[in-house]
Amino acid sequence: MIVAGDSLPLGNDLPAPRPADLLAWYDAHRRVLPWRAAPGAKADPYHVWLSEIMLQQTTVATVGPYFQRFLARWPTVADLAAVDLDEVLKEWAGLGYYARARNLHACARAVVARHGGRFPADEAALLDLPGIGAYTAAAIAAIAFDRPAAAMDGNVERVMSRIYAVTDPLPGSKPKLKALAAALVPEKRPGDYTQALFDLGATLCSPRSPRCVLCPWMAACRGRRDGLAELLPLKAEKAAKPTRRGVAFWLTNARGQVLLRRRPESGLLGGMMEVPSSAWEPGADLAYTRALGWAPTAVNWQRLPGIVRHTFTHFHLELTVVRGHLDDDGAAVEGVWCAPADFHDQALPTVMRKVVAWARGGGKD
Repeated sequence: MIVAGDSLPLGNDLPAPRPADLLAWYDAHRRVLPWRAAPGAKADPYHVWLSEIMLQQTTVATVGPYFQRFLARWPTVADLAAVDLDEVLKEWAGLGYYARARNLHACARAVVARHGGRFPADEAALLDLPGIGAYTAAAIAAIAFDRPAAAMDGNVERVMSRIYAVTDPLPGSKPKLKALAAALVPEKRPGDYTQALFDLGATLCSPRSPRCVLCPWMAACRGRRDGLAELLPLKAEKAAKPTRRGVAFWLTNARGQVLLRRRPESGLLGGMMEVPSSAWEPGADLAYTRALGWAPTAVNWQRLPGIVRHTFTHFHLELTVVRGHLDDDGAAVEGVWCAPADFHDQALPTVMRKVVAWARGGGKD
C-alpha cells in the first residue's frame, strides 16, 4: 500500500503514475451521478451497493432512471427486503440479467437478517452476501467505507493495461492487472480514488480514441509512449455465439386476455413472466412440429410471419410466434390470464416484450 502522492517505479524512463495527480483531476472533473455522494459527503452504502449491482453489464445512462425509481419505492435496504420478489422483478423489467434482481432481493434480506440492516464494511463479510463478488465487495468497501480496496472493472483493467503496457490478453491478464491496480491504491481517500479511476476510464481512457492529452497520467503511460494505447487491452478471441430457436404461443381467451406463465425460479430469466414458449433448442433450423408439442393447450395455431430475435450473453435467440384463441375463459389452462392493458404490471423481460409487440402487430414491427 502507498500513500497518495507516492509513486510506483516502472523500470523505465517514465515517471510513475501518482494517485495524487488522479485525485486532483477527479476533484476538478468528477461526474455527477445519482448514486454518488457530493464532494466531502459520506457515501450511503445502500446507494453504492444498489448502483453497483445495476451497473453490472449495463450502462450508466440506462441505470439512472432504474436507480431513482428503486430509491423512490424502497428508500432503505430494509424497505427493499420487506417486499415480495415479484415487486422487485417488475421494477427491474427491461434492465436485463435478471439473476441480479433475484440476488439483489436475497442480499437485502441477508443484510437485514445478518447485519441489522447495515452493510458490513469488511470485504470478506461483503463477499458472503448473495450476489456480491470480488469487484462489488471491493467497490462497496472503498466507496462506501473508504477502505483501501482495489475494485477492478472494465474501466480499471483498460487504464492499467495502458499505463503499464500490458500486452497479455484478457482474461488471462486479469491477475496481473489486479496486482498493478492494488499497488496503486492510496491509504488516503481510497473511495474517491476508486471513483476517479472509473471516471478516467469512462471519460478519457475510453475504448476508442482515448483523449491522452487530457489525462492526468499521460506522462506515466507506457501504452501512449509505445503507440499502443488504443490497442489495449488485448482480448482473447471469443467463440461465436450459437443460435437457439423456439416457438412462443400467443393465446387469447373470450375475454380478450392473453395467457402468461412464470418461468422456473432457477435458470435464465428465472421467476420472470413470459408468453409461454417451447424449449429454446440449438440447431440450424427450428423443429417446428416438435416445438408445437410444448403448446399450453390444443387449438388451431396460426403461424405469424417473421421471427423475433434477441441476444443473450451466451447465445442468440430466434422465436417463431404462433397465435391461437379459446372461445371460453381458459380457466382449464395453466397460467395467468392478463389483459394487454395490464402488461405493465407484469415482470416481462425484454425478449417477451418483443414477443408481445410482434404478436399484437400481427408479425410486423
